[in-house]
Amino acid sequence: MPLIYIVEDDENIREIETIALKNSNYMVSAFEKAKDFYKKLDDIIPDLVLLDVMLPDESGYDIVKKLRKNSATKRLPIIMVTAKTAEMDMIKGLDDGADDYIRKPFSIMELITRVKALLRRTESEEIKFLQLGNITLDHERHIVQVDGNVVELTFKEYELLRLLMTNPSVVLSREVIMRHVWGTEFEGESRTVDMHIKTLRQKLGDTGSRIRTVRNVGYVIE
Repeated sequence: MPLIYIVEDDENIREIETIALKNSNYMVSAFEKAKDFYKKLDDIIPDLVLLDVMLPDESGYDIVKKLRKNSATKRLPIIMVTAKTAEMDMIKGLDDGADDYIRKPFSIMELITRVKALLRRTESEEIKFLQLGNITLDHERHIVQVDGNVVELTFKEYELLRLLMTNPSVVLSREVIMRHVWGTEFEGESRTVDMHIKTLRQKLGDTGSRIRTVRNVGYVIE
């Protein structure tokens, strides 16, 4: 289930976008200011960002430039949402690195269509092969290997490992893991995550020690 971040200072628009996306089976986190958005990026990188141009603490144009300069977010799909209608404003957003833009006011149908189209377009560019030390994950063939030996994982164990390997050295909270792997909000079900981490470590053998527990927070692979 794709995770989408909304960065929008207008509460009504933010609420409309959130409800529309959740009703279309997307996971959503919404932010009023750029600083809150940046803080959440440190937890996990989403599958797509809906970014307002005019924010109280930073221009959407500047945010795009920063994201494109960061190796971790340079390929992050971004749709700019703007009340500006001048052609040069649209061109500036795209030149700075946005993938698409939507003019305000917009229809819910247009919003969902644009999101789906961009996600489809970027799916083909998704990283198919991950490697971290002696662990390799071939997403195209859905195979995990340690030292060249295939490791049999359940679907959830596989998705959990993939999430960790996609965000190496980043501490992921149990809430983030639950939302991304199970597609549900975290409601104290830490035991579900902990048990899957335990079995994943066992199946990875000695290499399982690369998955480190960060007390009272979550897990990180290094």
